[in-house]
Amino acid sequence: MVYFTAPRYMNISNTPTTSSTISGFILLGFPCSREGQILLFVLFSVVYLLTLMGNGSIICAVRWDQRLHTPMYILLANFSFLEIWYVTSTVPNMLANFLSDTKVISFSGCFLQFYFFFSLGSTECFFLAIMAFDRYLAICRPLHYPTVMTGRLCTNLVVSCWVFGFLWFLIPIIIISQMSFCGSRIIDHFLCDPGPLLTLTCKKAPVVEIIFSTLSPLPLVIPFLFIMGSYALVLRAVLKVPSASGKRKAFSTCGSHLAVVSLFYGSVLVMYGSPTSEHEAGTQKIVTLFYSVVTPFLNPVIYSLRNKDMKNALQKFLEI
Repeated sequence: MVYFTAPRYMNISNTPTTSSTISGFILLGFPCSREGQILLFVLFSVVYLLTLMGNGSIICAVRWDQRLHTPMYILLANFSFLEIWYVTSTVPNMLANFLSDTKVISFSGCFLQFYFFFSLGSTECFFLAIMAFDRYLAICRPLHYPTVMTGRLCTNLVVSCWVFGFLWFLIPIIIISQMSFCGSRIIDHFLCDPGPLLTLTCKKAPVVEIIFSTLSPLPLVIPFLFIMGSYALVLRAVLKVPSASGKRKAFSTCGSHLAVVSLFYGSVLVMYGSPTSEHEAGTQKIVTLFYSVVTPFLNPVIYSLRNKDMKNALQKFLEI
């Protein structure tokens, strides 16, 4: 077991310290031997590079294949672009910590990571919702689809996802960053998660916790309910299709998106669907690792394997 020591400029004590004088926090990450840290560094470096390559390939395939210039694939390309930034908000710092003896992240760096990680996560929830809306229009309103899902509407939906995603956590992060922190300032996680952060505050702030616990679930719950409602209508429409081949074709257009929704929301709901105190630190790390690193890694595979047009476009792109 590796024991981490704070650098000399960090004052680790049990006396209250204002947030303005904090030099940084210590992210424990995944404590293990030096050899284990190097092994984890290599493993996550490979996963990170493959994630960038996979999502980047989808963006390039949609960009250069004229047949994919439709709302469905434009949304997918933007979603892949989002996934690249989502995984980049945590993995590079995690890789640096694997090779670091102190595991220190600066005060500003911690809160910037907190803000970008949760803002990008909220944006992802909104993107999954508008992708479900696109599939609803395509299956339940096929005759109206070309006139409703226009390029302008698609652009407005994409911009709205980014704007709402990054505005949502702006107030909570400003409030929490102004609080005072005491004690060791050791965060038993690989990222700056709000749960461990709030436990390090000098004084309990019920109002802040209420604000955060009220605002945080909304970008998760509202899009999830919208997605479930959209697919309930899709399922009802598909069951009315007389031919088995028609049903299979309709389900195939939704299969990839449903798989991604299941992976992302399944792990997120396990993490945030119950009080944080019910989860051990190890469980928190594993679940967070799944939806923040593994899911972005698997998404390109899911979309390319289950979609013939995307598979053909990727093959042509890779042959260039």
